[in-house]
Amino acid sequence: MKLQARIAGYRRLRDQALWRLLAADHAPELIGLLQTLLQDGERRLLASVLHERLQDHLDAINASDLPRELPRTASAYVAYWLSQGFLERRLPEGASEEEYELSAQAAQAVRFIAGLAAPRHAATESRLSLVIQQLVQLAEQTESDPAARLEVLQAERDRLDAEIERVKSGKVDALGGYRALERTREIIQLADDLAEDFRRVRDDFERLNREFRERIIDDEGHRGELLDRLFDGVDVIAESEAGRSFQAFWTLLNNMEQSHQLDTAMETVLSRGFARRLQREERQLLRGFTGVMLERGSQVHDVMQHFARSLRGFVQSRGYLEQRRLNQLLKQAQAEALQLRDEVSAHQRTPFVLPLTSSRLRSLSQWRLHDPRHARVDGRVDLSGGAAISLDSVGELVAQSEINFRGLRRDVHELLQTHDQLSIREVLTQRPAEQGLGSIIGFLSLATRYGVVAEGQLEEVAWQGGDGQWRHARIPLVWFLKEKRDELA
Repeated sequence: MKLQARIAGYRRLRDQALWRLLAADHAPELIGLLQTLLQDGERRLLASVLHERLQDHLDAINASDLPRELPRTASAYVAYWLSQGFLERRLPEGASEEEYELSAQAAQAVRFIAGLAAPRHAATESRLSLVIQQLVQLAEQTESDPAARLEVLQAERDRLDAEIERVKSGKVDALGGYRALERTREIIQLADDLAEDFRRVRDDFERLNREFRERIIDDEGHRGELLDRLFDGVDVIAESEAGRSFQAFWTLLNNMEQSHQLDTAMETVLSRGFARRLQREERQLLRGFTGVMLERGSQVHDVMQHFARSLRGFVQSRGYLEQRRLNQLLKQAQAEALQLRDEVSAHQRTPFVLPLTSSRLRSLSQWRLHDPRHARVDGRVDLSGGAAISLDSVGELVAQSEINFRGLRRDVHELLQTHDQLSIREVLTQRPAEQGLGSIIGFLSLATRYGVVAEGQLEEVAWQGGDGQWRHARIPLVWFLKEKRDELA
């Protein structure tokens, strides 16, 4: 490949989500958040769950001693990740809110970085053995000469007979612990890669669905080959290259005999002595491999069936005719605009006036009868005490605020140098609440992690707002202790 072509290819890659994520500001923090939220555990999260968990992680990062803070809120980061192609958003049929998951390229970037953090040996005996076995098997299965095939089978029979005789004599050549562990980890890597391939397969089906719809709409003829096949009841997605490949894989995965052999071999391997040297995550991946494959394969299978049904419905309902007509009108308008491009300036006034409608249409069901009782005003004025703030509401208030935790921790750390213990009211007498209620919420949040809560006891605190007015609140009584002063540093 020439240098110019290689550079041009890399420039195209740089515009994709994978490269943008690796080169983003705060990339280590962002990749760590995406991996923790949407890869290590659940792969899909409801919008409300994602925002809540992300905000908790952001608060923890900003309150820690990490060198860089993440200044945005959870909703701002989710919107940014969507615009950059790091996340995908879907509204499942019948769901009340949207679901989020990593895009295929973002997942690939996370796996790439995670692989750098845990490197493996590039050249191993197990990988070479796997290549040799697959090549030998491919050569045998593609052999069409009966004589050559018979010769290979007889050689394999002689090898098996010799192996049987050795075992009968008590000679068993078992694989050593180190080599067995190496091959097991190679299998785990392959299994993990295979599980991630489902995302790319689902993306392929989405691309096919779009391409088939575009072909149907762009076809200027009355009937095309694709339309004829769809009217004949042919599942064009299942008949595509990606569809046939996935169907073969899905059939093999659901084969009872193959599944039984896989589960039996998995349990046997995990019962060996060398398997105890595997990490906990590796054992979990092996033990749950079949379930993960069936779950993700089922999701892709459902997507394929959904696209096939929607594509048939799109054609059989004649909805494609409306789309085709709209497409023809757009092309016609574009062609006429190109013809007038040199004759009419973009800033030239045209003799056409398009009046905007001034009528406002509303449904009668939106009207409400006037109730005179709603106009009555209660003239009583009750004296209200300070507002009560509970520890349960602190997390939500912190998530909705931009609080200077570093300044608050510094204030408490300095005061504990000369005091054995301090309540929040005592802290406020020497360090005014610069952020008003935000400072109170921040002190309560710090107290839940570094202080001691006096169960059932309250104290009243006061602070001066930006308008010069004093405000009061009742908060749980908590104590900052000198013994925990170093934790606040």
